[in-house]
Amino acid sequence: MQHKAKSIRPFIGAKNFEVSRNFYQSLGFEEEVLFHNMSLFKTGAFGFYLQDAYVKDWVDNTMVFMEVDDIGRFWKELVELDLPAKFEGVRLTPIRDYDWGKECFLHDPSGILWHFGEFAK
Repeated sequence: MQHKAKSIRPFIGAKNFEVSRNFYQSLGFEEEVLFHNMSLFKTGAFGFYLQDAYVKDWVDNTMVFMEVDDIGRFWKELVELDLPAKFEGVRLTPIRDYDWGKECFLHDPSGILWHFGEFAK
């Protein structure tokens, strides 16, 4: 099978759609409003759909991994955004080292866990 895929875009939910929209804009994603209850958030050629839908078990078990080119620089910029002070429920976890590389973590306002990582070369 040849996929010839151009993108993969997960759907994530939001406890409070407007708060989450503001959060992802603050995180540097570009928003494209698709409907009154769904937006595409992009960075470069990559993106995800944010929808005005909240199912606690689903959102509490959603994780997204985003590979970055320099985790040290990314972490510094992430901390400078001071998102936990601006958005209730947002938490940051500093960089951790693993056999495969390094990553840090961010919980969004709904509880979705983002992994930002850099693979070892």
